Amino acid sequence: MITLTESIKRNSVFLGLWLASVLALTIALILIDKGTLHLLLCDHHSAWADRLLPVLSDTCHWLPYALSAVLLLWRWQAGVFMSGSLILSTIITQTIKHIVRAPRPLTWFADNMPDVILPLTEGINMHHYLSFPSGHTTTFFCLYFALTALFTYYSTSPVSANAFWTKLFPKTQATPSYSRKASPSIQIAVQLLFFSLAAVGSYSRIYLSQHFALDVLAGMLIGVFSVALIAHIFVAVMHSQDKCKRTSM
Repeated sequence: MITLTESIKRNSVFLGLWLASVLALTIALILIDKGTLHLLLCDHHSAWADRLLPVLSDTCHWLPYALSAVLLLWRWQAGVFMSGSLILSTIITQTIKHIVRAPRPLTWFADNMPDVILPLTEGINMHHYLSFPSGHTTTFFCLYFALTALFTYYSTSPVSANAFWTKLFPKTQATPSYSRKASPSIQIAVQLLFFSLAAVGSYSRIYLSQHFALDVLAGMLIGVFSVALIAHIFVAVMHSQDKCKRTSM
């Protein structure tokens, strides 16, 4: 059974960067008022960022579903783990959104700092309410932390070389299981990549003035804790099944 300490150690790069970002945003929110902090973070527009960040932000609408489907074909447990994490994070986020009904930056600045003109990106459909927490950020951190957890688990566990094909074609003879252990440098590189994608995707919501830093902070917390909770449930169920098997033998 995987312990909490072992799980944190396996994913320490992603979790370390996540924790540092959470602390940095929390300190910034304490020291700088909401409007000023938003302007500091979003007032750096460029032509390339105006093209790239909306595309990256929009991957939130289709990438989680595509990856969940692929994972279900590859290993159904991994697909259920990913889908369960995304569903839980979405339920939590949407519930809070509709209870709080916080104004988005465009509406908030119009009401509280009417003299400020926000730097907007052409072609973006601006929203006005349901700002807290950021649903995109929740999904980004849920998705990429779940992928990190799956990578660190399967890259250090015995697997079948053609498990995907034997799942599609049961009569295909699987090759013997073997240990597909990734080197430490690969482990670090993958976790850095996944965290970077989650962080840049989340920042795009501030850049596009769709969310405040507080909304993004909440999304980061919900996304990671949703994955952690589903992982805990999975481990508990697996441990229970193993215990039942040993008892029946």
